[in-house]
Amino acid sequence: MTTRRIYMDNHATTPMDPRVLEAMLPWFTDRFGNAASRNHPFGWEAEAAVDDARERIAAMLGGRAREIIFLSGATESDNLAIKGVVDFYKEKGSHIITCVTEHKAILDTCKALERGRKAQVTYLGVDHTGQIDLEELKQAIRPDTILISIMLANNEIGTIQPIAEIGRIAKEKGIFFHCDATQGFGKIPIDVEAMGLDLLSATAHKIYGPKGVGLLWVRSKGPRVRLSTQTDGGGHERGMRSGTLNVPGIVGMARAAEIGSCEMAAEASRIGGLRDRLERGILSQLDEVYLNGHPTERLPGNSNLSFAYIEGESLLMGLNGSAHADGPSIAVSSGSACTSATLEPSYILKALGVGDELAHTSIRFGLGRFNTEEEVDLVIERVVIEVRRLRELSPLYDMAKEGIDLKTFFAGARH
Repeated sequence: MTTRRIYMDNHATTPMDPRVLEAMLPWFTDRFGNAASRNHPFGWEAEAAVDDARERIAAMLGGRAREIIFLSGATESDNLAIKGVVDFYKEKGSHIITCVTEHKAILDTCKALERGRKAQVTYLGVDHTGQIDLEELKQAIRPDTILISIMLANNEIGTIQPIAEIGRIAKEKGIFFHCDATQGFGKIPIDVEAMGLDLLSATAHKIYGPKGVGLLWVRSKGPRVRLSTQTDGGGHERGMRSGTLNVPGIVGMARAAEIGSCEMAAEASRIGGLRDRLERGILSQLDEVYLNGHPTERLPGNSNLSFAYIEGESLLMGLNGSAHADGPSIAVSSGSACTSATLEPSYILKALGVGDELAHTSIRFGLGRFNTEEEVDLVIERVVIEVRRLRELSPLYDMAKEGIDLKTFFAGARH
């Protein structure tokens, strides 16, 4: 008997929408040309497909088609945006402002620039909901600040940043503003002009499209943003990113973005309703459960919960079927897919002020397009069963319920 599997890790990746696959299939077989081959119809039709994709995605973002650069995904896009600006404008300054809860694609890139290219980086803190303080941002700006990079929506807690307000501050100071929009692209409205953006990164596999393709939107005027290329070899993509274009992936990304844009409002309402149903069901049956992130300004499908007095990894094992064969196997995570292999508590939760003990108990539920009410109810049932089982195995929960101060107790035990 095959165990039923429920997927609720849609922040890590999403299943491809069949409509996206349908759009992509001809470009693997009959229409396989290289978009850079301009001497025959095979190349022409591939180039036309890429140009059409640029038009459709640019319209969704409120930008221009020529401002879309296609590459392998959001990580490469973040690297090109940040390193490209720092290298090209090094005579103007080398100070970057970002945030402690950014994705590792941003943080590791900034660390590399600090080490190798003598850039200076200010890492803004966040409040208990995960949002930055706009006054702290203003105070961090220096004469040599050339770039602000703040994500649209957090990959672990779903918190949405005040992007338009940040954009206004950046514009007033004449500083370029980059936004890693990976989690919000195709799920919440984006208008690069209204938000005051200069660069934006996104990827296809978070919006029911293919893996291995993403984009960087680069403002072409008002002001024009220049980048130093980070990948040489052929001058593709207006010289910003050399390499043969992934035509099937680009076609798929455009189709996925188009579907996301057209169905955004209805989908956000439905998925948000499922998320609220999940939280109500869990919180009504379990105590000592805490929401991480902003209660309202967050992605519709995000729910990051801490379950006190258990280990998050034990709960994960119980949910995915490693501990018990009963019920469905449920795919969730304890944080970002890029960092969940570490045993360290989430750096994002720690930045919110969540203690190590509670951070270790957190689970990220990522609901998506193909989740159903039936699945949500099964997940609620399974979570409640597993949390109760784990709490019964540990004396900590009972001790806390008896009024014992565990911090004082363990401090005394150590002495």
